[in-house]
Amino acid sequence: MLYKIAQSVLVVIHTELLEVLVIRRVDTGTWQSVTGSKDFLTEDWTDTARREVFEETGIDTHAPGVLLSDWGLENRYEIYPAFLHRYAPGASHNTERVFGLRVPSGTPIVLSAREHTQWRWLPFMEAADVVFSPSNAEAILMLREHFFSGPDGQGAQDGVRA
Repeated sequence: MLYKIAQSVLVVIHTELLEVLVIRRVDTGTWQSVTGSKDFLTEDWTDTARREVFEETGIDTHAPGVLLSDWGLENRYEIYPAFLHRYAPGASHNTERVFGLRVPSGTPIVLSAREHTQWRWLPFMEAADVVFSPSNAEAILMLREHFFSGPDGQGAQDGVRA
């Protein structure tokens, strides 16, 4: 059996108007941002984020007008007991690296049907209220701070470009 690696990404996908994409999980029915584990231990965090975004939403992080930002934030949390069987014996905690992904309004979404059933764009405060994970809600609430943290207040994110 291949076990999940206990290192994952959380990617908050948003527009310039701070509308946040939330997607509904097939297995639990809960809402979340894009998440996913590394495929191998040495996989770069940015590569993991790019892959997971494309797999779950069909968004190409190299497309014009799209900006991926590594927020340099890592959360460490206890793996929910219902999901422990997905990890190697003895694994109890996951490290989650947080990213933001700014996309143009109207970006098309193509869900992975095996992972998600629905998607919605919500104002960031509402998105924070509907997501299941506390670390996801916290990251969404940090969006305004990250997005407007530039010296000119105009959303000067440091991004990872193609």
